[in-house]
Formats: sequence, C-alpha cells, structure tokens
Amino acid sequence: MDWDKLRIFHAVADAGSLTHAGDALHLSQSAVSRQIRGLETSLNTTLFHRHARGLILTEQGELLFDATVAMAKRLDTAAARIRDSEEEVFGELRVTTTTGFGSLWLAPRLSKLFERFPNLKIDLMLEERVLDLPMREADVAIRMKEPSQADLVRKRLMNVQMRLYASPKYLAARGTPETVTDMRHHRLICQNPKSVQVTAAAQMVQTLLADDITSLLTVNNYFGVLQAVINDLGIGVLPNYIIEDFPTLVRVLPDFQSSEVPVFLAYPEELRQSKRIGAFRDFVLEELAQTRRVTQD
Repeated sequence: MDWDKLRIFHAVADAGSLTHAGDALHLSQSAVSRQIRGLETSLNTTLFHRHARGLILTEQGELLFDATVAMAKRLDTAAARIRDSEEEVFGELRVTTTTGFGSLWLAPRLSKLFERFPNLKIDLMLEERVLDLPMREADVAIRMKEPSQADLVRKRLMNVQMRLYASPKYLAARGTPETVTDMRHHRLICQNPKSVQVTAAAQMVQTLLADDITSLLTVNNYFGVLQAVINDLGIGVLPNYIIEDFPTLVRVLPDFQSSEVPVFLAYPEELRQSKRIGAFRDFVLEELAQTRRVTQD
C-alpha cells in the first residue's frame, strides 16, 4: 500500500475536506483528489461518501482511518523517543490536567521550567475529560484520582482537600460564620454539584446546600470561583493548594473540609526514559516540596 496515499487519506479523513487537507499538506485540491481516487482504486472500495457538507467516511474508510490513526501515534512515539535520546531537553510536551489545577497551580509556575529548559514546548490541555495516555492523546497527566489505565507509570504527588475561603473585606462587611448553619446568611460560591468534579468536592457542596443557602453563585471551574472570592463576592469552596499564591484569603470554618483527594502524575510506560517527561516530573516534585508545608497547615 502506498504510504504517501495513506498520509493524504489520513489528512482528508481528519479534516473532512479535500480543500482543508490540501491546505495542511500544501497540495492542490485536485492533487489530493487524485491520490484518494488512486487509493480507492487500489483497494477496490469507496472510502468516502461525498456530500455538500464535506466528506464522510464509509465503513471501509473508518477501518482504514483507525489504522492510520494508530500508525500516526506510533510514529509520534518513535519520533519522541528518538528526540529523547539526545542529552538536551527540548521538543513538545503535551500535559493534561484539570482546569482548576492547571490554571491555579501549574501554569503560574511554568516560567521556572522554561527558564531551565528554554527549548521545551509545552501544550497544556486543561479539561475535566480524562485523556487516553496509552493512545497518546497526551504525554503526561496530573489527575485527581489514581489512573485506571494499564501500562502507565504513576506517582502519587499529594493529597488535596476542599475548604472554605473568603476575602478579609467580605468578612469585615458580613461577619465570619461560626457554624455550617451560619452559612445560610452568606453567599456561597462553588461549582455546581452536577458539574464534573471530584466526588469529595461535590459532597461538600451538597452538604452546604442542604442548609438552605439563600444566596448562591455557581461557576463551572475553580478559577472562576477564586476570582469571585478575591473580589469579595462571598465564601468559596476552593482546593487548599491555592493558599501559597493567595495568602491573604482567610480560611472559614477550619473544621469543615472535604475528604482527601489523591493527586497522581502519570505517563505511558513507553515514555519512561523520556528526558522531557523526566524534567517535567522533577520540576513538579520540586515545586510541591516547596508548597507542601503551606498547603498542609
């Protein structure tokens, strides 16, 4: 099977358009179309249904696309391992973690990593969806639970707890609650309990809402909750790892907090020797060592 035709087929299937694939490959639409027709002829099958909206894979096309996706990922892995055979740490590192941890803890510290390794390129993917590391949707992940996928190297980084925080200005104006029941006289800021989040956080929020909270602001990520809290809108449910960077926030109801949430760093077994991942892992561990005393107070 012609490798060049497969490469062009993969680009067309991924883009869903001859024109867009041609732009990505720096080929004319007619040249791309000829290659696809040639591949269909050699396989004696139809790979795409042609519609006004674009191209849709046939059943046979889906089978071939699954194969080219797997090939592309294996080639990416091989290229990464070849690059990592060099002594210098460089190239792209795709990191996935939650929106809260990535925006509130990790991103503000990355300048130190870039200072150490200026030729490193980081693609930071912040989302609650768990990306498939063995399938190379990302190179390394920081997750709020132990990964269940096989063939992963995993390391427990720390434990996180959700706690209540407010700004000094808000507490000066509205007073400080002494019990959970007192929270009904305050505005609660939290993630919606139905949104994607760790179970411990959702349970804590449900406990608070059971006490007839009259004023409520829900946000779909902890970055938004933090912004509302530091702007004096109310008392927020936030992870305790934020304290080092926002030391003026006041912890409210110190005896009320979530259960511990384990945080794991994970990456594929085949990247165990990756110098880029090793550099990132060591950087995260060093930063956590500096903050652990503060977050556990």
